[in-house]
Amino acid sequence: MAVPVSQIESNTSKPAIPWWRTSFGEEESNGLADAVANEHISQGTVTAQFESQIASALEVPYCVATTSGSTALLMALMALGIGRDDEVIVPNRTWIATAHAALMLGAKVVMVDVQSDFPTMDVSQLRQKITRRTKAILPVHLNGRAVDMDEIHAIAREYGLCVIEDAAQALFAKNHNGFLGTQSDAGCFSLSIAKLISTGQGGIVATRSQVTYDKLKLIRSHGVADVVEATYTGMGFNFKFTDLQASFGLAQLSKVSSRIAQVLAVYDKYEKALDEFPFVRLLPVDYSKGEVPLYIEVLCDERQRLVEFLRERGIQTRPFYPDLHLAPHLKVTGNFPNSKVFSEQGLFLPCGPAQSFENIDRVIEALRHYRSTTNF
Repeated sequence: MAVPVSQIESNTSKPAIPWWRTSFGEEESNGLADAVANEHISQGTVTAQFESQIASALEVPYCVATTSGSTALLMALMALGIGRDDEVIVPNRTWIATAHAALMLGAKVVMVDVQSDFPTMDVSQLRQKITRRTKAILPVHLNGRAVDMDEIHAIAREYGLCVIEDAAQALFAKNHNGFLGTQSDAGCFSLSIAKLISTGQGGIVATRSQVTYDKLKLIRSHGVADVVEATYTGMGFNFKFTDLQASFGLAQLSKVSSRIAQVLAVYDKYEKALDEFPFVRLLPVDYSKGEVPLYIEVLCDERQRLVEFLRERGIQTRPFYPDLHLAPHLKVTGNFPNSKVFSEQGLFLPCGPAQSFENIDRVIEALRHYRSTTNF
């Protein structure tokens, strides 16, 4: 069963094309039925199995499942001791969850602009953002695209900072050091619907530190190791996963190789076709080095005009998120010229591990029609 992110209306007789399509099938249904039949409902043995398998797949000793990628970020920051009046450096281009996780702990969010060619943290700006209150760097591997982790780790060692990787969009993407999200104090992944594998909602924290792992498990359950004979050890909350979600996760994880192959094939098809359209520029992802292009990202000078044109033909797109510094409650000052380009011109074209090649062909044909009607 292919699942679009949302239903859209269309003026065409052909079925509408959603910007994202994923799929759930017999394996997920059977896993869920087995969990219910065996009364594995809340967090228990199936969750533990899922955590073990995803840790093995990511080649890390520890993974902790939780309610969302946002919660994973919050838990990681808590486990590493980030709190009130600390400063956490994040890129200006990311989903606002990255900033909110720090803000909810009373920390100050410090923004860094992105690179001119890629919407990932410009590491060359880090040193000028560090103060005596800086405690953590939170790079984001947007769309499976690796941030320069070697340089970030060098800076972190120099200033005594911790590093938490936001790999929400980078599950099983790699750089030369291995899987993204596994190379720092902690790494956070999302299992929401528009991700490589999905449990509906959900998240993972990965770590190589047993101390951090033990803290994460306590944080996930109100700081209590045993709810029957409870001892209050510290601050936490109910961030528990469920075995119902884990049954989905195990089924999705068993198909991850084919899902990666499909998103790579989708990217390749667009990459070969979009060269002929001067009005869109595909943002590159280096899949030859292990990066996984979860989404198809383009820049378009007349974005809204193209969005309306495609919508009239039953093709859904999605503009990039706005820059974080525009959120008034983050109280950020400064200029972010590179971020502004991506915020104003960035667009997601239809993609996803269940997006058919027929749909992509329809998108490409619509782009040809747009070119012919706009004198490009």
